[in-house]
Amino acid sequence: MVNDLLSQLGFGEKEIKVYLALLQHGKLSPASLAKLTSLNRTTIYSTAKELAQKGVIAEDLGGKTLYLVAKDPRDLDYLAQKEEKQLREKRAIIKNAVIELQAIAKPTQYTIPKIVFVAQDEVENHLYKATPRWDASILKYDGTWWGYQDHTFVDSYEKWIDWYWETGSNPKTSLKLLSNETAEQIKKKKFERRQIQFWKESHNFKTTTWILGDYVVMIVTNQKPHYLVEIHDAVLAHDQREIFKAIWKSQIEKPV
Repeated sequence: MVNDLLSQLGFGEKEIKVYLALLQHGKLSPASLAKLTSLNRTTIYSTAKELAQKGVIAEDLGGKTLYLVAKDPRDLDYLAQKEEKQLREKRAIIKNAVIELQAIAKPTQYTIPKIVFVAQDEVENHLYKATPRWDASILKYDGTWWGYQDHTFVDSYEKWIDWYWETGSNPKTSLKLLSNETAEQIKKKKFERRQIQFWKESHNFKTTTWILGDYVVMIVTNQKPHYLVEIHDAVLAHDQREIFKAIWKSQIEKPV
């Protein structure tokens, strides 16, 4: 029982053996301790030094022979006092370290982009599942889908487009996409909040690209297999949104 308690206090097996021998005999020379514990003298000296640092034994240097003496067991409380002191010192160091580290971290704060790849057999399902998340992010800004739409996206996912504008979208969202001329020619239904603007430079675009709040979503539908890439990065999304807004404005507000 006592061995277990001492072990929980951080005493090693040899320390326990030497300490208990000294408690039982009161005062012993290193030679006597070696015989009593079956430890060699070198081990006795090193173990005694550890026990002295713990504050539970002392060296008696009053005579020609060195003796080791066990202190009152109540001196074990020294271990707790020592640890409490070390803990106070550690807390003070941590407090100062936090202040210094915060000063360093302020100018270098950044977010790590999160990228999701969606294969063709999951693209449509992802569109439905991601809609509430995208809408919530869009509404943090101007409530508008910005970007470019390839007409092949309409060809492949018109069902989702109709669902979004009829029942699936937040009524506060709107859409302003650049596109090629054929995109609206093949679209059967029209929606007031969905604006598509023809852009003569669009023939070089290969993907449908949406800027949805903090998300940039790219969908390839002009070849198979289709795939979708979703990037969650507020900085990238901001810059892309500004680019598409500027192009949109230049197309709408052309001088007569």
